[in-house]
Amino acid sequence: MFDAVIVGSGPNGLAAGVTLAAAGLRVHVIEGAATPGGGCRTEELTLAGFRHDVCSAAHPLALASPFFQRFGLAARGVRFAHPEVVLAHPLDGGRAAVVARSVTDTAARLGGDAAAYRRLMRPLADGGGALAEAILSSMRRPPRPSAALAAYGRDGLRSAAAVARRFATEEARGLFAGVAAHAMLPLDASPTAGVGLLLTSLAHTVGWPVVEGGSARLAEAMIEAIVTAGGQVETGNWVRSLADLPNAPATLLDVSPRSFVALAGGALPARYRDALARFRYGAGICKADFALSGPVPWRNEATRRAGTVHLGGGFEEIAAAEAAVARGEHPDSPYVLVVQAGVADPTRAPRGRHTLWTYCHVPAGSAVDMTARIEAQIERFAPGFRDLVLARRTRTAAEEEAQNPNYVGGDIACGMQTVRQVLARPAARWNPYRTPLRGVYLCSSATPPGPGVHGRCGELAALTALRDVFGVRHPPDLGALHPRPAAGSPSSR
Repeated sequence: MFDAVIVGSGPNGLAAGVTLAAAGLRVHVIEGAATPGGGCRTEELTLAGFRHDVCSAAHPLALASPFFQRFGLAARGVRFAHPEVVLAHPLDGGRAAVVARSVTDTAARLGGDAAAYRRLMRPLADGGGALAEAILSSMRRPPRPSAALAAYGRDGLRSAAAVARRFATEEARGLFAGVAAHAMLPLDASPTAGVGLLLTSLAHTVGWPVVEGGSARLAEAMIEAIVTAGGQVETGNWVRSLADLPNAPATLLDVSPRSFVALAGGALPARYRDALARFRYGAGICKADFALSGPVPWRNEATRRAGTVHLGGGFEEIAAAEAAVARGEHPDSPYVLVVQAGVADPTRAPRGRHTLWTYCHVPAGSAVDMTARIEAQIERFAPGFRDLVLARRTRTAAEEEAQNPNYVGGDIACGMQTVRQVLARPAARWNPYRTPLRGVYLCSSATPPGPGVHGRCGELAALTALRDVFGVRHPPDLGALHPRPAAGSPSSR
């Protein structure tokens, strides 16, 4: 009945489904959770009328992604809402480093570090498209040379601590620490500078928007395309073994390497199975969502207009918190990521109300509730915050994994972002999407180019399956999906 079965309906599983459907194949997506979308879901986690993003919230990589650009989100009714201020990093005393879309405007607020910031970020921002295309690739072939890629190559494999030495002010150093800490690694580890440089450059080239109505709109657009093409998305069916899947020429797995080993049972060759067993997972997260009676009362006025806010103080304080997590400790003053979607998208809450999305890093598998420590960090820079809280919902790292087995130990990146695991992910193979099992492919963010809502892992895995199984050697037109006959009628490839 179907040409391809996909296990997992996260952004990559759905991107694989879209790619295969665009090639004329009938696709069956199987999702264990009651709601499809994986990290791209939006739910009323606290109170009725308050819509919270379950995982991903700000989407620079979606806008930069070659997959989503070809898919054509705007034509499918997906709208991105851009905050007036892309990113803010508050400091004590009401100060804050602020990232605007303009490199010049951002640098102008960094005082003595203005020139250093322009030298570092201007080449990356000017060539942001080429840089994103190179990084969001399979990393199997050398990228096309560009000035932006050359600039990125000079610092991308270094640590954030090394690059931050170029700055003298607490504002610039803290700002870079906050962005680099998205790597979920100690800031003296490589390649934390690369993560910081990429995400900061995207702030200038495409912004860090939220999706109007919630991140679920991304998943819904892809599901609609798959179903329109004659495919099917099934929910509430946890797959326990590959043997339980419907027969199909191709099977694509949007799962972690650990889950793949469990699904395959004893079918995997020992060498490959051992390589997957050596795959390293990173820190977990403790996520807290809030329903608020009003906007967060940040001391710094610009922070009130920012879509994303990084909390944790200066570089040294954030570095200490991330190092503590790597040692298996729970920092008293954690690094906290905050998204206040309502500054750009008022549809997320009833009129005059707001949602607040937050998480902090914790040791893998932690069952510790960090809500009080997250609130303390917010209150530090926004006195009176606790008085606005109408309801809260917290999920520990252990609970994150229980809800989504791909988040091993609460690791939402599906694997540590070390240099080795960026270049050889999840195992050292020429084609990381192809597995030793005939017709079985891995398409999760445990494959290149890694974590983030960009769909490229799924697209690249699907292109491999199209070549191997169906003899399709040219990428299909993602924007030309048309209705297909119902499943069960003769396939036309």
